[in-house]
Amino acid sequence: MTHPAPPARTASAAEPGSPPRPQSLMLSFFGIHVLGTGTALSSASVIDAFARVDVGEDAVRSTLTRMVSRGLLERHRRGRRMYFSLTPRAAEVLADGEERIHRRGAVNRGWDGTWTLVGFSLPESWRSERHDLRSRLVWAGFGPLQSGLWVAPGCVDVAPIAAELGLGDRIRAFHGEAAAPTEAGPLLRTAFDVDAIAGGYRSFLARWGDGPGPAEVRDDLGRQLVLHTDWLDLVRRDPHLPAEHLPEDWPAVRAEALFRDLAARYAPGARAIAEEILDRWEPEPPPAPGA
Repeated sequence: MTHPAPPARTASAAEPGSPPRPQSLMLSFFGIHVLGTGTALSSASVIDAFARVDVGEDAVRSTLTRMVSRGLLERHRRGRRMYFSLTPRAAEVLADGEERIHRRGAVNRGWDGTWTLVGFSLPESWRSERHDLRSRLVWAGFGPLQSGLWVAPGCVDVAPIAAELGLGDRIRAFHGEAAAPTEAGPLLRTAFDVDAIAGGYRSFLARWGDGPGPAEVRDDLGRQLVLHTDWLDLVRRDPHLPAEHLPEDWPAVRAEALFRDLAARYAPGARAIAEEILDRWEPEPPPAPGA
């Protein structure tokens, strides 16, 4: 499986337990209500929806504008109304999120014992390239094992990362198994902050486990949006470590069960509200190349 690049360097997830950022909310919103439909939403209806999670009109408009400039949304004018649709890049990012939530899951019970190792050496002056490479590796589930050497459980396709960043001649990638004296458990704790990952899931359980959701959320549409955003931020930070080498009470198990229960509970009400308030329009598809 390939891993699309993060949406933008400045669009990283909020810290565990903190309110999600407007761009994270907006991506989740378009992922739930637009991905796969071929439609665009009017800015007025997006503003109406985001009022339900206590995000004001100015913040919505500025977020939409930033996401257009970052190549995540496309703007369409129709009379006096402005509509926004997903770009192919944003659709790829959101499809990756769907894969992580609905197919891969939060708990890795099927690890086959293989690892992907990535080694690289970049000149000191290449600070931007080094930052971008590390961001892509984290997004793809890697952790730093030692200087210039990163590791991820399972077989990860590194070629798209190297190609995107133009670093194919600077990166070396290998698939294999650990050999004595290296053991998987200590290796995980060297390369990944296991306690911080667990803390994120515990924060999710505390935020969602004792009532109808955060106090600033007004109805099922808002609850659905914040719930999905919180969960997607978590699973994108989680490198999907093998369950057999994690504590028996790994909180991702309970957190995932809670997410799925709440997602099913909120979906009917959220769907009804969305059908009532969302103003959709279907833009004409772009002409085929050479047409």
